[in-house]
Amino acid sequence: MADNESVECITEHERILQEIESTDTACVGPTLRSVYDDQPNAHKRFMEKLEVRIRNHDREIEKMCNFHHQGFVDAITELLKVRADAEKLMGQVTDTNRRLQDAGREVTAQTEEVIRCRIQQRNMTTTVERLQLCIPVLEMYSKLKEQLESKRYYAALKTMEQLEKVYIPRVSRYRFCQIMAENLPKLREDIKDISMSDLKDFLESIRKHSDKIGETAMKQAQQHRTFNSVVQKHDSGMGYTKPVYSLNGRTPTQHNGLAAEEGVDQPEEEGVLTAQDLVDFSPVYRCLHIYTVLGDRETFENYYRKQRKKQARLVLQPQSNMQETVEGYRRYFNQIVGFFLVEDHVLHSTQGLLTRAFTDELWNMALSKITAVLRTHSSYCSDPDLVLQLKNLIVIFADTLQGYGYPVNRLFDLLFEIRDQYNETLLKKWALVFREIFELDNYSPIPVETEEEYKSVISRFPFHDAEIEKQDFPKKLPMSQSVPQIYVQVKEFIYASLKFSESLHRSWTEIDDMLRKSTNLLLTRTLSGCLQNLIKKPHIGLTELVQIIINTTHLEQACKYLEDFITNITNVSPETVHTTRLYGLSTFKDARHAAEGEIYTKLNQKIDEFIQLADYDWGMPESDGQASGYLMDLINFLRSTFQVFTHLPGKVAQTACMSACKHLSTSLMQMLLDSELKQISMGAVQQFNLDVIQCECNALLYTTALPIPYIVHYFILQPYSLYRALLYTTALFPI
Repeated sequence: MADNESVECITEHERILQEIESTDTACVGPTLRSVYDDQPNAHKRFMEKLEVRIRNHDREIEKMCNFHHQGFVDAITELLKVRADAEKLMGQVTDTNRRLQDAGREVTAQTEEVIRCRIQQRNMTTTVERLQLCIPVLEMYSKLKEQLESKRYYAALKTMEQLEKVYIPRVSRYRFCQIMAENLPKLREDIKDISMSDLKDFLESIRKHSDKIGETAMKQAQQHRTFNSVVQKHDSGMGYTKPVYSLNGRTPTQHNGLAAEEGVDQPEEEGVLTAQDLVDFSPVYRCLHIYTVLGDRETFENYYRKQRKKQARLVLQPQSNMQETVEGYRRYFNQIVGFFLVEDHVLHSTQGLLTRAFTDELWNMALSKITAVLRTHSSYCSDPDLVLQLKNLIVIFADTLQGYGYPVNRLFDLLFEIRDQYNETLLKKWALVFREIFELDNYSPIPVETEEEYKSVISRFPFHDAEIEKQDFPKKLPMSQSVPQIYVQVKEFIYASLKFSESLHRSWTEIDDMLRKSTNLLLTRTLSGCLQNLIKKPHIGLTELVQIIINTTHLEQACKYLEDFITNITNVSPETVHTTRLYGLSTFKDARHAAEGEIYTKLNQKIDEFIQLADYDWGMPESDGQASGYLMDLINFLRSTFQVFTHLPGKVAQTACMSACKHLSTSLMQMLLDSELKQISMGAVQQFNLDVIQCECNALLYTTALPIPYIVHYFILQPYSLYRALLYTTALFPI
């Protein structure tokens, strides 16, 4: 057992020694600890074992040293020999190192310079590369500034868009690009403000230019109307097309060129002005494009339409004294035409800024205002020439706007209202003309000294009388000077009325009807009223009344010539079913009847004046033996008056004679039946009988001289026989 333990202990110690020899020094501690942990006194044996191992190693070292000693000695000897060479080499190396250090110092400096240059070169290359990225950005920004300065705002917005989407993202890390990016929204707002300011200036300017635009358009429309009328006169079968005037740049359709062959002057087309020639529309386009690019087009459209509506209301507001002159109406129409031509141009030159619905709404609003204004202001106009000029302006105004697609039917309807007013002003004007003619007339037959004078009269008035034509010169025509003058003035009235009916786009049948109706108003109201007033005037005597009757007779006969005159103008057959007839016959008949009644009245009044001069002495002892003086004066007056009645128709003369004799007999009867007459002497009866006999004799003379039927003699002479019986009865049986 003891031997086995000893062997194990030795084996363990061998292991530990091998481990110590082969293990790192830092790990020896645990190995040595195991020596003390095994058995008591084991460390002594281990130490012994260790010493044995040390001695063994020493012997091996000694053997090795002995084996290598000679070589070591030889090596040391060799080293000693090399020492001197090493020192020499050391000196050479030191010297070489010194010289190398001296030479390397300059190389080092140059190397550092090269390194610095290379760094600079690299920096420059990097800088160039960066600048190549930045230069386009700066160039675009510089271009943006130039565009802003030159007011090319739409191009500037496109440049901004390129900067934001293409250029700035490439160099977004640089601070100046960040500043640019931050500044672009502000520039956009500035562009919006500037473009809006330009638009406001444009809207203000267009108000001033609308008058010129409208004036130019209406002049071109008027020239075209004149040209068309000439073309129609030269060749009624050839038509023509749309007007050549155009302010929106749209090319008109050319006419067939036939007028040039006929020698008709054509309107100048090469110098036709367009809206662009008169107004710069670039602010509108620019602002529209800018707001479209900025995505705010709807705001711009609403603003533009709102402002134009406001301007439309201002344009449609007339001046207070517009109705005084035609220039006031002309300026009013020019402004409206200019306004709507600008709207038409904007409508066709932009996409969506204005719509047809908007312009139609604006036009309907304007049309209502225009018709109301014209209806009001024209009602104050009393000058027919001004009303006619207004009508021509309205027609040109309507035709101008109709050429641009605006409906104008309501304007032509308004013209029919104004036509009635025009006729009223014409009637008032011709009433003054007729009054002046009547006042200047001498109410005596027209003396004709020569054939030229005769032809001059019948050229103005359709008079034909075979007996008068056979008479030698000088001779007299039965009517007075007022008859041909009135006939000429009626024709002038028809011409004046026709002027208004022209260009109303109405058929000749309608124009014929209008002319006849207006002429009827002239005859039945104006001329008839003037005749009635003339007949009632106190200074018109019996001679004048007789001449008036003669005049109305001839005017009545001339009415058929007036109808023919209208027919020649309108080429409408009088046989047409709906043709209106002239009422001149009844007009002149009424006037003649009024004159006849006035003759009877004035004749009786004159008889009363003579009767008032009668101064009978009812108690006179005997008569004077002759008729009373007042009665002889009355008879002389009646004789001269009845002589004038020979020119009257038989019925008028008959009635006048009967009326005068009857009134005279009634007046004489009233003398005898006067309540204040108490008694009559035989001398007074004889004197009154002489007066009655004188009346009877002259009454018989009148009835035989005038074209009065025989039966009328009985009714004229019968009262005087009754008077004589009454006289004798009164004398025999005094009251």
